[in-house]
Amino acid sequence: MSIKYEVMKNVLATNRLQAAHNRDFLRKRKIYTLNVMGSPGSGKTTLIEALIKELGSSGKSAVIEGDLATSLDGERISKLGVEVFQINTVGACHLNAEMIHRSLSQMDLTDTAFLFIENIGNLVCPAAYDLGEELRMALVSTPEGDDKPYKYPVLFRTADLLVVTKADLLGAVEFNIHRAEDDARKVRQDISIFQVSAMKGEGISELAKHIQSQREKMPKKFP
Repeated sequence: MSIKYEVMKNVLATNRLQAAHNRDFLRKRKIYTLNVMGSPGSGKTTLIEALIKELGSSGKSAVIEGDLATSLDGERISKLGVEVFQINTVGACHLNAEMIHRSLSQMDLTDTAFLFIENIGNLVCPAAYDLGEELRMALVSTPEGDDKPYKYPVLFRTADLLVVTKADLLGAVEFNIHRAEDDARKVRQDISIFQVSAMKGEGISELAKHIQSQREKMPKKFP
């Protein structure tokens, strides 16, 4: 057990160093980076598409798209005319900082204001890996059930935002929004919570305004 623990500790330490490098690279270019996490089918791609459209007047967006296999989501997003880099992990359940570093070196990020990183669909593995982002967004869709913050506390403890997606289905599925919000705040008291329906455009403007306000708080000067 001690050997396995030391190996994991070393892996995470190495990842943190690379994440810090990524964050410095992105901040110097004034690129506000969001790590979008959630289970398969929680609506990550659809939400990213909606936010790209809503944030369009505030600056260009780019996307790093993570999937185990296929480029289906990346192809969807590319139709919006934004820079997209596809990562296929071929079985790995999360992205890591080195993957992001390699992606950044191959992207044209000229005049980019927002970088969305769509992580692998998983509520466990991505939580442990800093990618160099400014903001962590954890998604829970209403059809999944309201117990996710309680059952997967590590993800929500590290998240800055809880976004309840497919909110138009509230009332049609068994999802207690108050329980989900209360459980999330028990895990992280200062977590911000938004309810959205990306398909219907509900709540997207409010979420985009929050993202814009957070970008304005980025450091203005760098070493």
